[in-house]
Amino acid sequence: MADPKTRVPSTAGEGPLSYAIFELARAHRGRAAAMLRGMDLHPGQELLLMHLLDRDGQTQSELLDAVGLDHSTVSKSLRRMQEAGLVVREPAAHDRRVMVVHLTEKGRAMREPLAAMWRDLEETSTQHLSAQRAETFVRDAYAVIDAISGRTRPHDEPT
Repeated sequence: MADPKTRVPSTAGEGPLSYAIFELARAHRGRAAAMLRGMDLHPGQELLLMHLLDRDGQTQSELLDAVGLDHSTVSKSLRRMQEAGLVVREPAAHDRRVMVVHLTEKGRAMREPLAAMWRDLEETSTQHLSAQRAETFVRDAYAVIDAISGRTRPHDEPT
């Protein structure tokens, strides 16, 4: 494994952690995208499916809030997913302008393939980490997410 310092361009030298996060996200997304292609899904569609598997019948706005993607990306993903037979969208009974998204049988059948994909991705991602280091990494990653998002952490939580 190469020394991390040799991998960081000099212009990113003032932010080695940020550059490592960038590289990590790119590598992880690339691996996940390859796995998703094998399931005929585009990146981001798995997130929508997982949220619908947890609670079917959400509005497009609820899904938008849940996955943190922009409106056009979610709308395009849902259109593709509807064309693939994974979801159906229909106007809400209370307001015909609001679209409610439901899984089809084909969409519900994605639960185990998605769970298997995440298991495989987890195994690949953690193959060089002990269980304790993986747990610490997860906790630290969420601390960074909270810091970037401007959320505060409880003072009694160990860092």
